[in-house]
Amino acid sequence: MTERINDHGQPIGAALPDWQGARLPGHDGLAGRYCRVEPLDAARHTADLFAAFSQDPSGAIWTYIPWGPFGTETELRAWIQGASGVDAQPYFAIVNTASGRAEGVASYMRIKPEHGVIEVGGITYAPALQRTPAATEAMFLMMARVFNDLGYRRYEWKCDALNAASCRAAERLGFTYEGLFRQAVVYKGRNRDTAWYAVLDSEWSRLEAAYAEWLDPGNFDADGQQKQSLKRLIEAHRG
Repeated sequence: MTERINDHGQPIGAALPDWQGARLPGHDGLAGRYCRVEPLDAARHTADLFAAFSQDPSGAIWTYIPWGPFGTETELRAWIQGASGVDAQPYFAIVNTASGRAEGVASYMRIKPEHGVIEVGGITYAPALQRTPAATEAMFLMMARVFNDLGYRRYEWKCDALNAASCRAAERLGFTYEGLFRQAVVYKGRNRDTAWYAVLDSEWSRLEAAYAEWLDPGNFDADGQQKQSLKRLIEAHRG
């Protein structure tokens, strides 16, 4: 990229003469082959989510989440009621088509349409959803909406730097590691150093093609095992 110099001889960023901002994501649902991403609703999703989260009696899925675990369905319902319908952080239930049940949640957050920046966060997958095509497709659907429909320039993923599973997931999904924010957050009575990842709009078309190949039914054998990994396909499309 050719460096731009202003009238004072100082380097400045690329011009964006046509930039008018992105749109707010709202609470519209999304549908794929393996999952549905539905606006989180206490009446519709509490029972399913409580049953799904209860598959992890150790509570390990909540270690790196600021809220939870929920000991009773009533506690989970109260949290869902508070999280639902909030424009600043639209929450969604991930419904696994195979089971027909909600088995996870995710949200858009830190939404800055004037800058074209948005984050995916609050991702909590029950054991039944983890490492399934539905789990990956939910992230693909949310990312596709951000870039294809809403006009964002940057899609972020942030997590506790000690959360190795989340860091691996970000890299597998095509996010680029951008650095460590030390002592960024205090939660559950402890420090969090935050690892930052992002995908840019200029990277999206290649990522989208890789996701399409991975999610194609032909990429899975009779036992549901992948033939080609998403990471390998992403690397191939990056060239």
